[in-house]
Amino acid sequence: MKRPVGLALERLHIAWDLLILVLVVANLALLLFDSLYLLPPLNAAFEAVAPGWHAAYDRHVHANFIAIDLAFVSLFLLDVLLGWAVAIAERRYHRWFFYPFVHWYDVLGCIPLGGFRLLRVLRVISLLHRLQRVGMIDIRRWRLYGVYAKYYDILLEELSDRIAIRLLDNVQQQVRASDSLSRRIVGDVIQPRKHQLIAEVSRRLEEMADTAYVANRDELMRYVGALVGRTLAESPEIRRLKRLPMGSQVAMGLDETLRDLACRLLDEAVRGMRSPEFGHLVEHMTESGFDAWLQVDKHTDQVTEQVLIDMLEMLKEQVAVQQWRERYE
Repeated sequence: MKRPVGLALERLHIAWDLLILVLVVANLALLLFDSLYLLPPLNAAFEAVAPGWHAAYDRHVHANFIAIDLAFVSLFLLDVLLGWAVAIAERRYHRWFFYPFVHWYDVLGCIPLGGFRLLRVLRVISLLHRLQRVGMIDIRRWRLYGVYAKYYDILLEELSDRIAIRLLDNVQQQVRASDSLSRRIVGDVIQPRKHQLIAEVSRRLEEMADTAYVANRDELMRYVGALVGRTLAESPEIRRLKRLPMGSQVAMGLDETLRDLACRLLDEAVRGMRSPEFGHLVEHMTESGFDAWLQVDKHTDQVTEQVLIDMLEMLKEQVAVQQWRERYE
């Protein structure tokens, strides 16, 4: 539960923010109206429609516009000084003099000149953000905010897509202009990481062989058994053996023995893949194939260049898709 003093200060702060918001909106409305008042066609139309209001505005407001604007400026300047004092008291920033730099739009908006007066619009946005932060309002529920968020999202996506496509075009041009892209990739990217890549490839091969064997062991055993049986059935020596007395029983026993031996050999071979010796063998074979794969020539450059260009073109096509249409249509 908040203390009564702290709650009162927070309410006072919110009330002051609301007052400043009303004053800024009123000042901006006055600036807009007086700017339109200076246009001869609109001035004449205003005088024709409401001559009394026109005379009163001209005599009391337009003639004293600078003084009225300075009155608003004095209140805005007071708001800046009070906000600065509160920021110092609350140690809101790392240094006491940071406040005018963080709230530069409030400071410059106090300058009573045409261009700086427009910065008071940013003060409205800042005040709305502060009210949103304390929970007084929920801008996200406003229809105007929904329209703004929609078109801001569309604009941001279109800009980012155009920039990305332009960058990919530049990359494609650089790829086409390069005469030794494959050699640079091999020399600058792959060769410095050769041992790490070989170790990774070897590890993946060992894991893949072990995993594949465990998942398909029964089928492999049936295949090996069928292969041994078919080989023995097609062997002329086994056929002659079956013609001898008790030859069929001997051939059947030989078939079962060879099947079991082949399955055991397969199991032992797979277990041997986990040994350091097999790991060194795989690394040696991988290194030999790796060195052969790294050999580049003119044809390799052309293939590498075309692959990269096609990949970049595919990325450009994906980036060019207007995804905001799916969100808003």
